[in-house]
Amino acid sequence: MLTTTTRAAALVAGYREVRALTERLAGPLSPEDQVVQSMPDVSPTKWHRAHTTWFFETFVLGQFAPGYQPADPAYGYLFNSYYENVGARHPRPERGLVTRPSVEEVAAYRRAVDHALVDLLTAGEDRAEVLDLVELGLHHEQQHQELLLMDIKHVLSVNPTAPAYRGRPHHPGTPSPLAWTRFDGGQVEVGHDGDGFCFDNELPRHHVLLDPFSLADRPVSCGEWLEFMADGGYDQATLWLSDGWATCTQNGWRSPSYWFQVDGDWHVFTLDGARPVDPAEPVSHVSYYEADAYARWAGARLPTEAEWEHAAERHPVEGNLLGADELHPRADAGEGLRQLYGDVWEWTASPYTAYPGFRAAPGAVGEYNGKFMINQMVLRGGCCVTPPGHVRPSYRNFFPPHSRWMFSGVRLAEDAR
Repeated sequence: MLTTTTRAAALVAGYREVRALTERLAGPLSPEDQVVQSMPDVSPTKWHRAHTTWFFETFVLGQFAPGYQPADPAYGYLFNSYYENVGARHPRPERGLVTRPSVEEVAAYRRAVDHALVDLLTAGEDRAEVLDLVELGLHHEQQHQELLLMDIKHVLSVNPTAPAYRGRPHHPGTPSPLAWTRFDGGQVEVGHDGDGFCFDNELPRHHVLLDPFSLADRPVSCGEWLEFMADGGYDQATLWLSDGWATCTQNGWRSPSYWFQVDGDWHVFTLDGARPVDPAEPVSHVSYYEADAYARWAGARLPTEAEWEHAAERHPVEGNLLGADELHPRADAGEGLRQLYGDVWEWTASPYTAYPGFRAAPGAVGEYNGKFMINQMVLRGGCCVTPPGHVRPSYRNFFPPHSRWMFSGVRLAEDAR
């Protein structure tokens, strides 16, 4: 076990690395790019950079750095996300109206907080309470690194000129047939095992009884989704949950998000620009409602989160994550259970609720996860813009069932025969 002094030194190195990555991700963007909010779920890049800084300033420096004064009293209102215990905040749908502070001023804010926080840790601050908050802040910023890329993708996609975040060429993959991996089930343990960092919603570890089941060896591909579309998948109400059908018809869904037709052929907008849909790569940007309808059409179902975790915990946490620098799901023509981590967040059939015995932490930090445990569904595994080192078998992501601007895909399950 690390001593607190050694842990503090490691957190300084990790802090510098995480904060620098956020700046690199924002690097290709102009100041104008960083201010736009293209829909209520999207936050401007500038806001992400400022909010993650506000988190460290509010929960670490403001509480533990002697004599620390906030960089600007207005930032607590502008860059608080949802922490009711901290105070009033600017409405989320209006973040794009905050043209000031400027991008340059936000960069200066980040530098000032970075300097103060590193000074705090290198001056001998090694209380576990402080170190725990810094570690939480680093994982929080990694979540916002993923959100930064998801959000700017939407921002650029609605620009009439459809500019690319970058412009790397695409190399089509090789389709592979779908196969199944069987699991015997029984009484299994799920939840974080206590080794290393986890969010509070991954606790406590507990037993779950699983019937035998099978899991598809890879996510559903774009080619398979095209078959669903060609067979009238978006037109058959019997495939859809009632709320899903209402959402589909109200929004006019005919394909995954970011897909569009050119002379009858399907194309997709990516962070590298628009290109033809690759049938071999995992389908992405589909809602829970679409995932559930597809599974029903395919004669299968979505896995529960306990099934997914039980299957994934024996596999190394590696794959097409942000470190691979693909920034888009990619095909994998290998064999056996694969692509559990990276590529696309995989919808499960499980509602986002508390584990037995869950207790939210006291104070504002306790608002991080627990209060969102309603009207959302769990996704597992990370995606192509999830920072490496951020996900693990027990990691629980969650979104409302209609959401699809994130990199969300589908892995099928079925009762074992």
